[in-house]
Amino acid sequence: MDSSNNEVIHDFPFFKVYKDGAIERCTTMEPALPGLDPDTGVQSKDVVVSPETGVKARIFVPKIDGPHQRLPLLIHYHGGGFCLGSALDMPFKRFLTSLVVKANIVAITIDYRLAPEHHLPIAHEDSWAGLEWVASHSYGQGPEPLLNRHADFGRVFLAGESAGANIAHYVAVQVGAKYMCSLNIVGTLMVHPFFGEQKLDEMYAYMCPTSAGFEEDPILNPALDPNLKMMRSDRVLVCVAEKDGLRNRGVYYYETLKKSEWHGKAEFYQTLGEDHCFHMFNPKSKNVGPFLQKLVNFIKSTK
Repeated sequence: MDSSNNEVIHDFPFFKVYKDGAIERCTTMEPALPGLDPDTGVQSKDVVVSPETGVKARIFVPKIDGPHQRLPLLIHYHGGGFCLGSALDMPFKRFLTSLVVKANIVAITIDYRLAPEHHLPIAHEDSWAGLEWVASHSYGQGPEPLLNRHADFGRVFLAGESAGANIAHYVAVQVGAKYMCSLNIVGTLMVHPFFGEQKLDEMYAYMCPTSAGFEEDPILNPALDPNLKMMRSDRVLVCVAEKDGLRNRGVYYYETLKKSEWHGKAEFYQTLGEDHCFHMFNPKSKNVGPFLQKLVNFIKSTK
């Protein structure tokens, strides 16, 4: 073996890049199989949303009262800095199972391809393709019977944490900009969102070599997006955590929405004493319950 190929040429917070092109991620998450959750009765199922790319998604359905019951649909995008984790991992299954039960909704989480092997904005493009696949069920003729039978496409929510919140925002804007009418997006849950920083982020620049940086890239800085006013979501809940390094970016995003020409309602919620995505990394925290209840209340109060 040529030892020179093992030289680390980039050492980023989330992954290392070796001279031979190999990628070593700093952490992995525990995968979770789909199926019936015996404690809650939630049924989960994996589907392929894009045969061309292999992108998958996981659907979560609670106990259903009768074959014709339709429930609000939540479309979720997972966090992980665009480069870590999978929608099929345990933290996301645990979170979505709990939210599905408490809010009595159907949920689907899109497992987009990861950077840096797939340069951004591939994650955003895969996520949009996933939403288009979901929308193909709007008139009861899509490929997945669970969505045809039980999803209410007149009450759709988008959701994501961290990088996934960035994607959820992107998708909400695209729905408006592309005049997609088959989904009625009534609310968006932005949990500890990532929207870049003014200083150069070398890891992001490596994952997205086409980005012009914070001052010119609307994916990093929504205030620059001329389509922001067209964002399709009646309400947006922006959640931050007091000790999170991304807290101020979440506040900035909330203020950007308030100042924009978007006609929806922006709401703000802060969890004191907690860090980034604490509900994923510290599920036994006493603050997880109130945080989840805030999400549930937002969903149930959105008509």
